Amino acid sequence: MSNSNSSLDDVEKDVGLARNKEVDADEPHLTEEQEDLREAGQPTFIELDCDASNGSPLENVASAKPSINNIKSVPNGGLRAWLQVLGSFFLFWNTWGIINTFGVYQTYYETGLLSSSSPSDISWIGSMQAFLLMFVGTITGPIYDAGYVRYLLLGGSVLVVFGQMMLSLCHEYWQVFLAQAVCIGIGAGCLFVPAVAILSTYFSTKIATATGLAAAGSSLGGVVYPIVFYKLQPSIGFAWATRAIGFMMLATLIVSNSVMRVRVLPAGRRRFLDLTAFKEPAYVLFVAGSFFAFMGLYAPFFYAQSYAIETGIANPDLAFYLLSIINAASTFGRIIPGYVGDIIGPLNMIVPCSMLTGILCFCLISARSIASVIVVLALYGLFSGTLVSLPPTIYVHLTKNRAVIGTRMGMGFAITSVGLLVGTPISGAILNATGHFSYVWAFGGALTVFGTLLIMAARVAQGGFNIMKKV
Repeated sequence: MSNSNSSLDDVEKDVGLARNKEVDADEPHLTEEQEDLREAGQPTFIELDCDASNGSPLENVASAKPSINNIKSVPNGGLRAWLQVLGSFFLFWNTWGIINTFGVYQTYYETGLLSSSSPSDISWIGSMQAFLLMFVGTITGPIYDAGYVRYLLLGGSVLVVFGQMMLSLCHEYWQVFLAQAVCIGIGAGCLFVPAVAILSTYFSTKIATATGLAAAGSSLGGVVYPIVFYKLQPSIGFAWATRAIGFMMLATLIVSNSVMRVRVLPAGRRRFLDLTAFKEPAYVLFVAGSFFAFMGLYAPFFYAQSYAIETGIANPDLAFYLLSIINAASTFGRIIPGYVGDIIGPLNMIVPCSMLTGILCFCLISARSIASVIVVLALYGLFSGTLVSLPPTIYVHLTKNRAVIGTRMGMGFAITSVGLLVGTPISGAILNATGHFSYVWAFGGALTVFGTLLIMAARVAQGGFNIMKKV
């Protein structure tokens, strides 16, 4: 009897080995990246305690709770997934879109409401707004992970609209600073995390495309809001022009609050810090590059209109449309690079676009006619769009453990936000000291180019010197 059992066991082993060989022969060769994706796509397991009553051993069972690491379950399409892109589009419209609109307020404040303040002092309002957008996002990350997404969306929407309405009642610098910089900035920071994080749970292979489409909202918001303000302010005044924008913000944010839903949350709450990230050269170099690039990025957004008016290149009626031209071109700079980035890799995409952004900022020094200024600014908007749309995707690609993507993204944005905070006020101080816009463009261009060189080093650290490798 024992001999027959052992023979049967031998037959089963032989059959199992044969099957394994057949599977191995049929299984295609996978790249290292595909292996990582396959491993991440496996269901998470929980370990059950052994049953003391019957002494059964421990066993692994698939967890019933959805896992953020299960890439195979990511929809990558469908009505619900694309509705998240629509909702995120309007979140970008009312966060980065508001930041991109500040140039029109900068020009108006210099000649009207805050004419007693210097350009540098006025630019602190816009830079603080941008700083709070990114910095508050790092604080609200754990709130998102804890499942309070609806509160972030609702609270952020209320703060943004309330700040815009209060701005219409302001008459002094400190009032404008509290309403426009602090209130709207904090509200935008609450909205920014859901705008990025929710998309990453609905898309994996198409994440750069989806993020690019959503980020286009920031460009279109930056097109529409300046035109609305410029057209309405002379006829109905600053207060009601500002309120009109507030009502538009309310209507578009209602759409986001109605359609956005969380598909899956991380298993645990996000940590504020992941110090192991600073041991990875690619991550450190990319964060440093983003810091310097964003320090110089917004100089044309804030000062292009004043440059055209004060130098006599364009009359005020035409100069007010320069900011809309930058943002309109930036729409394509968010969508097209996002699509191409899914094919060739986001780091491969951002490096040449960022470098051209810095070079174009230098080109403004020699732009002396309205035609040349419009061409340079249109191209600037086109290529600078990648610096807003691609970083979230790049942080995903630089992080193997998807459970800490949020933490590392938050850390990177927090550091980058400091560059946003100080960049345009320094540009204003340079303008005050020299009286020439050429130094402002040189400052912005030099910082953007230097930041790009660091991002290029991050690309080499991540993917080596093979320019054909997808990184």
